[in-house]
Amino acid sequence: MSDAVTVNPCKVCAPLGACVAFRGVEGCVPLIHGSQGCATYIRRYTISHFREPMDIASSSFAESATVFGGSSLFSTGLDNLIRQYKPAAIGVCTSCLSETIGDDVALFLREYVASRKDVALPALIRASTPSYKGTHMDGFHAAVRAILSCIVKAKGATVANQVNLLPGFVSPADLRYFKELLADFGLDGILVPDYSETLDGPSWDEYHRLPEGGTSVERIASSANSAATLQLGRSLRAGGGAWLEQTFGTPCRRLGLPIGLRESDAFCDALSEISGHPLPEIHARERGRLLDSYVDGHKYLFGKRAVVYGEEDLVVGIASLLNEIGINPVLCASGGMDEAFKEQVLAVTGDAQRLFPGEMEVLSDTDYDTIFARAEALKPDLIIGSSKGYKMARKLGVPLVRVGFPIHDRIGGQRQLHVGYRGTQNLFDLICNALMQAKQDTSPIGFMYV
Repeated sequence: MSDAVTVNPCKVCAPLGACVAFRGVEGCVPLIHGSQGCATYIRRYTISHFREPMDIASSSFAESATVFGGSSLFSTGLDNLIRQYKPAAIGVCTSCLSETIGDDVALFLREYVASRKDVALPALIRASTPSYKGTHMDGFHAAVRAILSCIVKAKGATVANQVNLLPGFVSPADLRYFKELLADFGLDGILVPDYSETLDGPSWDEYHRLPEGGTSVERIASSANSAATLQLGRSLRAGGGAWLEQTFGTPCRRLGLPIGLRESDAFCDALSEISGHPLPEIHARERGRLLDSYVDGHKYLFGKRAVVYGEEDLVVGIASLLNEIGINPVLCASGGMDEAFKEQVLAVTGDAQRLFPGEMEVLSDTDYDTIFARAEALKPDLIIGSSKGYKMARKLGVPLVRVGFPIHDRIGGQRQLHVGYRGTQNLFDLICNALMQAKQDTSPIGFMYV
């Protein structure tokens, strides 16, 4: 984006993504080295999407820390966390303020550990997450790499049926689906992270300071012994999977987020190759039903125009699905700053480029003001993205299919299933029904099948 001013950015801050990732480690509490305002904002933002308690600690900078550094506040914060929560791990991420003044958090951690040699400490994980260097996705991926690099210390014998899955920033429902799919292939999956229960758990009779769920520190420590790592997301080239491969030789396969038939096939093919088992019958039948629905819904979808926005990998996945079902993604937009984003979108939308030449735009490092301006000119039939597109959809008079993060104005954003044959079926039905309802609502006489 070339504008000098950003109006309502299509992204969230980097520490938010890191905090979500840290909640995917069993018994882990996130700590933001910075001001209380950062922690409060992130708690508020994530709670309104996940509808779950979200404790985030802070070193609570005051003016003096801004001038003289936050070393003493950092140590006090760790002491308080360990005393009150007794966590298995503490995930430390940095705010813009602590990064700007140059606090050396790695040094602080070394000094803290050295001064407490006689104390059993939790796993201490550190990720650098200044928002001026990236989005919430950058913070998420930085935290995943930090989780692995801080916990995995050695490699033992390779376990043939053990596989690491780095799923990216997906919903808790997506994570539960991934675990089910891995188990059906006979694989023992280590998900990093796994917040499927910690951010979407059952009702409690009494408050738990540390919600149950997450991948344990011990399981993560054995990641180097896995037969392979599956790293999902076309935008990520040097994440935790690459670190495991470079450090311990654990093979890493990079795949797109499995949304749509083709990307889901590629993911299942990889699982089949690793496990030595064919696609399980239950999933083969889901695939068949999905293909049947593509035929059923084609007459409602072909030639429709859509605007898609959100995290880069999600947008690429949705664009791939739209390309399969005959919808033209006239605008694909993200606040992410990956220079390869346009190339990734073009790689999965060959049919749309052939059928609708010159009608697709791709915007990276953009904001909602720019997206809305382009959407007005492109006149879409449909908008697909987070709740942040509600005002745009309302002004344009077109339906909004809510996917990804954040979904603030509906219940169940954390239970939205996007991935695999089952998630693709869910998205396909949502898209078809949104367009059918819009036609009914805007028709002067209404219509129905009698």
